[in-house]
Amino acid sequence: MENAEAAAGRKLKSYLTGYVLALVLTAIPFGIAATGFLPRGTALFVIGTAALIQVLVHLRCFLQLHLRSPSPERLLATAFAAVLIVIMIGGSLWIMFNLHYRMWV
Repeated sequence: MENAEAAAGRKLKSYLTGYVLALVLTAIPFGIAATGFLPRGTALFVIGTAALIQVLVHLRCFLQLHLRSPSPERLLATAFAAVLIVIMIGGSLWIMFNLHYRMWV
């Protein structure tokens, strides 16, 4: 019984840690974009880095994907997340460049 309670406590701690980290990693880019505190190139780098770290936080804290012992299911979940990220970023860039071309050329 104590093992189940300890496991539940560790899981809750992981979720709360992930939640706090996700809030911080969302607030930092929002603050940079809202205030214009950093030059554009540096701001884009910081925002991209925060996004990448946030993906890792979600995989570790919420999906419980620990990379110590990669099982086939975990490898498949990680690969699926990577494919989704590539599709979202690639699609967003495609749309933005297409809109830029249609508006300015």
